[in-house]
Amino acid sequence: MNSSSDVNVSSSYINRDSASTAVAKNVIVVALGIIINYINGTLIHTFRKHQIFCVNPRYILFIHLVINDMIQLTTTISLFVYSYIFYKINAFFCCLILIFAIFTTFNTPLNLAAMAMECYIAVCFPLRHSELCTIKRTYILIGCIWAMSALSIFTDVFIAVATEPLRLIYATVYCERDNLFRHSFSIQKREISYVICLVVVWLSLFYSYFNIICAAKTARVAKSTSGNMSNTRNTVLLHGFQLLLCMLNYVSHIMISAYVSWFPRHFRQVLFFHYITIQIFPRFISPIVYGLRDKTFKQYLKQYLVFTVSARHKQ
Repeated sequence: MNSSSDVNVSSSYINRDSASTAVAKNVIVVALGIIINYINGTLIHTFRKHQIFCVNPRYILFIHLVINDMIQLTTTISLFVYSYIFYKINAFFCCLILIFAIFTTFNTPLNLAAMAMECYIAVCFPLRHSELCTIKRTYILIGCIWAMSALSIFTDVFIAVATEPLRLIYATVYCERDNLFRHSFSIQKREISYVICLVVVWLSLFYSYFNIICAAKTARVAKSTSGNMSNTRNTVLLHGFQLLLCMLNYVSHIMISAYVSWFPRHFRQVLFFHYITIQIFPRFISPIVYGLRDKTFKQYLKQYLVFTVSARHKQ
């Protein structure tokens, strides 16, 4: 999505923070990033340790989302910290960070749509689930997600190389997407791709959710199966809520303009809360969806944590 231009606060307001406030904000952001990445790292380790997850398309898509979130969180927090410490950085280095930030931010809604469709197939076509959702197709789908993201960002890179003077590579800039990829075609292409992506993703989520509801109402099955359907329905709802938070990136510039008018005296505090809400909090939802709510994953994760604690006591 809008990545760094929405990730970082406006450059005209950054230096107005006092030293103590700037340190406090950076400590909060870095601490939250470390906590979330530690949790996600534990999830990845649990996934790698148990074969049952490696052969299940649902968990493969989930762990891809977790890895994607870790990269996205690391790059966006790095941009946040750099904006306070260095203010301006080398344009080429900024471009490298932006590529990873835009890649991973664009991947998130596509991955959420894929996970919602997998839930739909598992509930509505259980007998064909193993046929439709194979390991090979899952990895092909992940490759397609990265290919679509690459098409989005590398088009901007090629346009910038062709239209911008070469001295921009050696210049120092405030690291925002619009400062590097500012050609009118890039901006128009970005807006069109956002709209198309949103329409496709939301249609997938709504289609999956309502079909799961219909299947739960019409199926005369055991209570355990009904409970599984209810859990799947709630999982899709959480995906929708996560996507809704991620979508705030699309209207971030409008929201920032509104903050200036609505909260002129507390603009910096509101802007910081805005950053936490749309960049960090959505990354915290992923571990909850499967790491804490999914019984199978929770069981193995708990066993690993218990083993680690007991091993430390023995030492």
